[in-house]
Amino acid sequence: MPRALSSRRVPRPHPALRRPPRHRAHGSTLRPTRASDLVLALLGVALLGALALLAAFALATGTTP
Repeated sequence: MPRALSSRRVPRPHPALRRPPRHRAHGSTLRPTRASDLVLALLGVALLGALALLAAFALATGTTP
């Protein structure tokens, strides 16, 4: 008597593979930049600038903080 269902597993697509491909060379499909990303970038630049000014001030006065 033949079997009603095959004994082999049915292949199913993986959830991570359902994303659309991101092509950079021909028509960018990247996500738009969020405002929080810009704020974090500006904060990082400001902190690095403050650290550089503090180091320059310490070198100019000859004291260590």
